[in-house]
Amino acid sequence: MTADDSVRPFRSEHDLLGDRDVPAEAYWGVHTLRAIENFPITGHPLASNPDLIRGLAAVKLAAARTNRELGLLDEGRSEAIEQACADVMAGKLNDQFQVDVIQGGAGTSSNMNANEVIANRALEILGHTKGDYSRLHPNDHVNLSQSTNDVYPTAVKLGTIFGIKRLLDALTELEDAFAAKAMEFRTVVKMGRTQLQDAVPMTLGQEFGTYAVTIGEDRQRLAEAELLIHEINLGATAIGTGLNAPAGYAEAACRHLADITGLPLVTAVDLIEATQDVGAFVHLSGVLKRVATKLSKICNDLRLLSSGPRAGLGEINLPAVQSGSSIMPGKINPVIPEVVSQVAYEVIGNDVTITMAAEAGQLQLNAFEPIIVHSLHKSISHLEAACRTLTARCVRGITANTERLRLTVEQSIGLVTALNPHLGYASATAIAQKALATGRGVAELVLEDGLLTANQLEQLLSPERLANLSK
Repeated sequence: MTADDSVRPFRSEHDLLGDRDVPAEAYWGVHTLRAIENFPITGHPLASNPDLIRGLAAVKLAAARTNRELGLLDEGRSEAIEQACADVMAGKLNDQFQVDVIQGGAGTSSNMNANEVIANRALEILGHTKGDYSRLHPNDHVNLSQSTNDVYPTAVKLGTIFGIKRLLDALTELEDAFAAKAMEFRTVVKMGRTQLQDAVPMTLGQEFGTYAVTIGEDRQRLAEAELLIHEINLGATAIGTGLNAPAGYAEAACRHLADITGLPLVTAVDLIEATQDVGAFVHLSGVLKRVATKLSKICNDLRLLSSGPRAGLGEINLPAVQSGSSIMPGKINPVIPEVVSQVAYEVIGNDVTITMAAEAGQLQLNAFEPIIVHSLHKSISHLEAACRTLTARCVRGITANTERLRLTVEQSIGLVTALNPHLGYASATAIAQKALATGRGVAELVLEDGLLTANQLEQLLSPERLANLSK
């Protein structure tokens, strides 16, 4: 490198394939350049997944501290690398992570993108020119004692944990919103339905309460799945044997990484197995699919219950958030539940992708982790956004059409089920058939036939008894 390089728009870098010009101001280098050219797949660079970038930087920071502790890295380079890693973790260099999220090479391009960005930022901190790798090298110093095959999976797990924690928060908010509606609607009686046919009475509060319970159960299952990805293989290097990592490296690196992230990380008992295994990601994806499936079921219910406003069920009102038609004046559509269901369909598809990629692993490594990472990132981030949108733009603003619900109960032949123990099955069936044929109410016909008194009916058809609220 000459003195003139500092004013040129490009700098020359060398790899095993030869020399290439890299933009002089870029923190990435020749390996990243080739990956950018090789993988024009999605148009989404690593910068679109800041959690993964943060995870990569945390791993590099832990490695630098470990290498310094073990006497492998001098103080000056170590401090510069650590400061560069801190900058990356803070998001200051996210735009320099330009490799496509879907890439060949089992994540090598992602690892090298991180190595080059951190190395060049460290060189800058030391007062040297970007690309002056004779002073601080992406492989020899930033990647010291490491391999893509332990760096990338560990970073992926960290990034995934960061995302899951936000999703858990979003699920908690949604659970709380449904619980609040359950309390608000606790005395509103309505007809329950099975197979879309009238069943027996319940309260709207009970219906919304089930949604809160469902979300709460899924949140607990997701938190359990998150714990499984705290086991890491950092220190395994290429295939799990720890080649080129000194004795004690894995334990020290895990300790430093736990301190950096605040997470209860543990080193896998068998690093060879851990390096090839992606079972925890398959399990996690399955739980995300469960969350998505049940969210979509809830949204289907909201769409049904709010259908109308006059020709449908019309039991509840969803907040009107936008016009529903370019041709039908006054039409309002349930767009928030619709978008949540579409996210659910995506998550279910992502689960299939993750399953196939996990199955395709061969021998000591799974080369398809990039698509696993990308699919998990989409599932987690989109579910989080969907939950927050459903909470803020829909659930909190739902209102009940109380009078319509009351009339539906009074006119439903399902009401006769509550009287069955007192009328007998035969009499109750006759009342139901008569109500269905005439369109008259069950209570009216029972009084007309003298089967029960008005006082008895009032007690038997009270909201508390109809919805079995005493239990």
